[in-house]
This record gives sequence, C-alpha cells and structure tokens, in this order.
Amino acid sequence: MDYTKHTLNELLVGMFNYILYIEEKNLKKQGVKLSMNEVHLLESIEKASDNTMSHIAKRSMVTQGTLTTNVKSLVKKGYVERYKDEKDGRIVRLKITQPAKEVLRIHDSFHDEMIDKAVEHLNLQEDKLLISSLENILDYFSEEYAQHLD
Repeated sequence: MDYTKHTLNELLVGMFNYILYIEEKNLKKQGVKLSMNEVHLLESIEKASDNTMSHIAKRSMVTQGTLTTNVKSLVKKGYVERYKDEKDGRIVRLKITQPAKEVLRIHDSFHDEMIDKAVEHLNLQEDKLLISSLENILDYFSEEYAQHLD
C-alpha cells in the first residue's frame, strides 16, 4: 500500500504542476498577459451562481482581502467590472468584460484539448472507473477544505 500512496501522491502533484505550467505557457503563447491566478479568478466570476464578492472569495478559496486586491488589478486591466447590488447598495457584485471572455475562450480551448488528449486511449469501462476514482479524490479534498474554513 505504501507504493500505491507514494505513486498516487507523485501522480497528483506531478499532474497539477505540469498542467499549471503548460497552461500558463499556452496562455502566454496566445498573447494573454494575465497570471494563472487571474485567469482562474475570471473563471470563478463567470461560473459563479452568485456574483457577490463574498461568494466569489469562497468559491475561489481566498480571503475577502485577497479577492479585493486581485479584483482591483483586474478592474484596472479592464477584465472585471464592479457594481452595486440594485436592492442593497452595500453588496458589491462582479462581472467579467468582453476581453475577459476572450481569455476564457482560450483557457477553455486549452482544457478541452488537454482532456481530449488525456483520455483518447481509454475505453468506456476505463472512463467510468477513472471518473469515479477522481470524484472520490475530489470529494476528499472538498471535505478537507470545508473543515479548514471553520
């Protein structure tokens, strides 16, 4: 079992590092002048069911202060707009701009190609087993993350 744990750790850490590195290089090659953190923040804003600052911070797994700093930078660069909630002016909401949508199109295209290449040699049985295993791993990380919020 030690071999399995060691190998799984190496695979997860290695994949994470390679994906971030290759993703960042691809974005730079496509002319995107944002960090991976900034791109992933744009993605969080776009996909959020609630576009309030507090919800985006939680979804992005950052503090409100960190989000505020990052959002200021993205507003200045023209990728995010802040606006007050119509019903409660104390609530600040976020939305991405058209240039951000283009960055996310490039980002999504990279992910589509990456996943296509990663699974092109798997068969249906392997796909189901892989997805089930990865869902279990994600569930573990999600539960661990939730415990550290308290």
